[in-house]
Amino acid sequence: MDDDSRMRRWETRTAYPLAVASLLYLGTYAAHVLVPGWPPLVHLVLRSLQFGAWGFFILDYAVRWRFSGEGWRFVPRHWLDTIVVVLPLMRPVRIMNAYDRMERLRGASRLPLHGRVMVYAGVSAVLLGFAGALTVYDHERTAPHATILTFGDSVWFTCSTLATVGYGDVTPVTAWGRTAAVGLMICGLGLLGAVTGSFSSLLVQRFARGDEDAGPPGR
Repeated sequence: MDDDSRMRRWETRTAYPLAVASLLYLGTYAAHVLVPGWPPLVHLVLRSLQFGAWGFFILDYAVRWRFSGEGWRFVPRHWLDTIVVVLPLMRPVRIMNAYDRMERLRGASRLPLHGRVMVYAGVSAVLLGFAGALTVYDHERTAPHATILTFGDSVWFTCSTLATVGYGDVTPVTAWGRTAAVGLMICGLGLLGAVTGSFSSLLVQRFARGDEDAGPPGR
């Protein structure tokens, strides 16, 4: 069996387990950040589950690297997967891969391309926004001179940043908080561009189809 076949089998078998591990990682991190008053043993269990899920992400990356046969070229060619391994909080954004793989197994997608782009962008924005809000809140809440003191402040900052509005009423003061903000800005621009481009393409196709149905002038 060649490496391509083994790669496809691995991706098909791990699609749902990776999606569950992604939600587990995000959920345990959220519980650790939002409920700091739990006993140390509970936080230890949460951290153990979190790092266990991260280990699964690393294993998946290593196996696909091995099956790809690309050597070190795999890293730049799969840059998003590389970033996800380094920054596992971005892993939930890849949950939509499970949906795409199952649709490919059925041989057809239930949604048109434009619909898939919009759904993917919407789900990614929600998951990315939640993960970004947790990260900013985790690093900002105890920082000196911080303006992001509650999780609500962090959610508001994340939404305004992802939407590329940036009101500036609350801003991060720590290095990690600002790094997360830059990542949110980049992702927000990308998601906004994907949705806008897809919607514009859909309108052009609809108008073009309407002109074709109407026929030439004077007919």
